[in-house]
Amino acid sequence: MSHNHLRFKELVTLSLRTFHIKPVRAILTVLGMSVGIGTVLFLVSLGYGLQYILIGKLVKTQDSLITLEASYPTESNLVIKRSILNTLAENPDVAEVSPVAEFPGEMTVEGGSGLLVDTLIVEPSFFRLVGVKPDKGTILNTTEAGVVVSSQSLVPLGLKIDETSLGKKISLKVFYQDNETNIGEEASSSILLPIRGIIVDETIQPQIIIFPGSLSAEPPFYRKALVKAKDIDVMERLRDRLISQGYLISAHVDLVNQARKITNFITTVLGIFGITALIVSAIGMFNTMIVGFLERVYEVGILKSIGATDTDIRNLFLMESTIMGLLGGVGGIIIGITTGKILNFSLNIVAVRLGGKPFELFLTPWWFIALIMLLSLAIGLLSGLWPAHRATKLSPKEAFTRR
Repeated sequence: MSHNHLRFKELVTLSLRTFHIKPVRAILTVLGMSVGIGTVLFLVSLGYGLQYILIGKLVKTQDSLITLEASYPTESNLVIKRSILNTLAENPDVAEVSPVAEFPGEMTVEGGSGLLVDTLIVEPSFFRLVGVKPDKGTILNTTEAGVVVSSQSLVPLGLKIDETSLGKKISLKVFYQDNETNIGEEASSSILLPIRGIIVDETIQPQIIIFPGSLSAEPPFYRKALVKAKDIDVMERLRDRLISQGYLISAHVDLVNQARKITNFITTVLGIFGITALIVSAIGMFNTMIVGFLERVYEVGILKSIGATDTDIRNLFLMESTIMGLLGGVGGIIIGITTGKILNFSLNIVAVRLGGKPFELFLTPWWFIALIMLLSLAIGLLSGLWPAHRATKLSPKEAFTRR
């Protein structure tokens, strides 16, 4: 006697009967899978969002990743002179050197009292190599005089931390050891240095960034040098060489690596919590498939008696569990992403009202969505394996006697 296998369309139709016969149980099973998968997606998206925000704070330019910050230990009483900068630039592994001088200064707004500030005297490449960018306004350029200030230097002088302070002119005195440069007196009686940019960061003390061209005299020495490596491959070698020459070295790439380790750990922990919820929902689905098999023993006997093969019976149960797993995966993705989007939107409203910037706290990579779909399909298949195996071993006679 020949047997005609059930076609794919017939398998799908028969598999979907459970949604008509037992709709509440089927829907609750799919919903349980969706909640478990959505929890995994939600928590892992939170971990990736935290990593993106943290690393984004540390790295704003590509050059900053391959830049080393070199300085002498404070106790050595050594300073970086122009001749040392020239020597650093001659290193074959060095692509660029940018000096940074730091001296005390006094910032004054017309009609107000002075404020002591740290004055950073930098080259134009400073912003690119450090990855610093004003939150309001623009970076300095060589064609226009001006300063970039930290937000903490504006508040004591009665200036607002917003665009209204851009263009305001300040008078600045910079003290080189025993020497003093008074910019306000050099040019005219008007305040000559407009505020071009504002760095909004409450952790930065009152600080001003300025180009040396705005001063009457070049800094006598520098506190540190930003040394850009030719590429990432020579960074370790360049770092070791500078350390052997007595420099203290700090690198953004070290901070990024540390931040990545921390955020990877956080993401892993969040993922474990999510997978726990997924395991619970997978057990629920497995239980549903077993109960479904026990309730359909008589149906299996009828199918076999009218010519269905063991392969047909096995494929029927596997198709049913796969469809439920697939629907659970789709539902979980919708739940996870939608919840993240809603929280992102809500948090951004709060952040903007408090004067902050919008941000993405929940970030879902596309490859993880694809992985979630494969995982949901795998759970569906595994949940249907045991019922499918038992159904294939069941004879029509045994099925009818179990009714």
